[in-house]
Amino acid sequence: MAIRAAACLALDPVRLGGLRLRARASEVRDAILALCPSGARLHPDIADDALFGGLDLTETLRTGQPIQRDGLLARHDILALAMAERTPPGLAARLGQILDDGRHALIALDEGVDDEGLPPALTDRLALSLDLDGLRSADRPTREPLPDGPAVNPDDALVMLTSAAVTLGIPSLRAPLQALQVARASARLDGRAEIGEADLTFAVGVTLAPRATRMPDATPEEPETQADPPPPPDTDGAENLSDGIPEDVLLEAALAVLPPDLLTKLAASGTRRATGTGAGARLKGNRRGRPLPPRPGRPDGRSRIDVVSTLRTAAPWQRLRGGGPGGRVLVRASDLRFKRYESRSDRLLIFAVDASGSAAFARLAEAKGAVELLLAEAYARRDHVALLAFRNDGADLLLPPTRSLVRTKRELAGLPGGGGTPLAAALRDGAALARQAAGRGMDPALVVLTDGRPNIALSGAPNRAEAKEDAEATARLIRAAGLSGLVIDTGARPSPALASLAAEMGAFCLPLPRADAHGLSRAVASAL
Repeated sequence: MAIRAAACLALDPVRLGGLRLRARASEVRDAILALCPSGARLHPDIADDALFGGLDLTETLRTGQPIQRDGLLARHDILALAMAERTPPGLAARLGQILDDGRHALIALDEGVDDEGLPPALTDRLALSLDLDGLRSADRPTREPLPDGPAVNPDDALVMLTSAAVTLGIPSLRAPLQALQVARASARLDGRAEIGEADLTFAVGVTLAPRATRMPDATPEEPETQADPPPPPDTDGAENLSDGIPEDVLLEAALAVLPPDLLTKLAASGTRRATGTGAGARLKGNRRGRPLPPRPGRPDGRSRIDVVSTLRTAAPWQRLRGGGPGGRVLVRASDLRFKRYESRSDRLLIFAVDASGSAAFARLAEAKGAVELLLAEAYARRDHVALLAFRNDGADLLLPPTRSLVRTKRELAGLPGGGGTPLAAALRDGAALARQAAGRGMDPALVVLTDGRPNIALSGAPNRAEAKEDAEATARLIRAAGLSGLVIDTGARPSPALASLAAEMGAFCLPLPRADAHGLSRAVASAL
């Protein structure tokens, strides 16, 4: 099937739109690509001027006249997009418009893992789709001619393909038309003038089946009553589609291509879609934020030229370039400097305060005062804050992420003390809150204020040994997640066990046995 699909693409690439080839680099993929038409290689970060053409900056600056250059679209009809699963939405939309013009074809090399995949704007426009994952070089496919069969009326074939697409949950109207084009190319490949049943089955396998979003209903049982006899054949001997190819044949072809576990996943979670990464603490761009030193580069349609820095770079070379005072400034491509800015994502400080009996007798008052001072500083920086208190058998989220200083101080003032020390539960809930905040583009940090005497396990049972093991295991998970944090030892004497726990957590341990609220605040502010 894979060899035949590549041969069909080579036979009529523009009309089919292209091929989505989901596979890692391997000999099997190279063998398939060798049969496909060759073309220009693209990457997901290609600039618009390289794709569509534009001003040749080097020649323009050298001659002083605007010099245009052609892009890849003007020189190639076939485009090969590497790492297609990383295609940004903007490029996917532009490539979709290019394919809609009917003069180019695209070969998308999808190397995604799990939920990574080609953007829907491109998947909908490529008639052929192959998945080579799991194939070895020894399993290299071969092409054999399809068996001859009765000719099929194209209008009837389109009706059956449309019905099969609806049954498989394919919302696109392009899919049945593309499947019909694939069937025609398959027939031409074997030297037949008209499409047959085998061509339709092949088209369903490479066009409709990969786009299925739901499992078709089970084949109904045969009715007890005898069906009406079939109508007599036409006078010219041709066989109608409804007599020769029932719809179940096309659905069985789709089921034969799709693995059962894939159908189960599709029915449970829907179609595969491309995913992206989240934000970080520092976001660099060229539009807004704190200015950064300009850097050299080439214009890509998105960068902004820093005119002052560019002229300052070109000024020392004017005499060597034939310029001088009173003349025009001669600028070369190497002189160009581009603007850069840096913006910071919102920060979230998660305070996990130990309100157990041991902390209440020791440093709870100082801890409350230090947290209030830190909250005031966070409010001045427009940071978000959240407040967790752990005592008895669990941790309570007293305050979700907020910027309200008054509300935070009110919740903190009413924090009671007493009970056990469920440190593991506090670390677990603080890490969960941090993950949620990171998913919203925030930069979370966890600050734990405790005397380091856990005695309540995650199960809620009072057991010091089990509580220590649970706290260390949770701390290792926090370290693996890359969450920044700080552990403040508020006990009367520094606790080696708490320092070891902070090391497991990948955080800095700050022992402050004799500090007041202001000392705690200054130490935390400097550490973070």
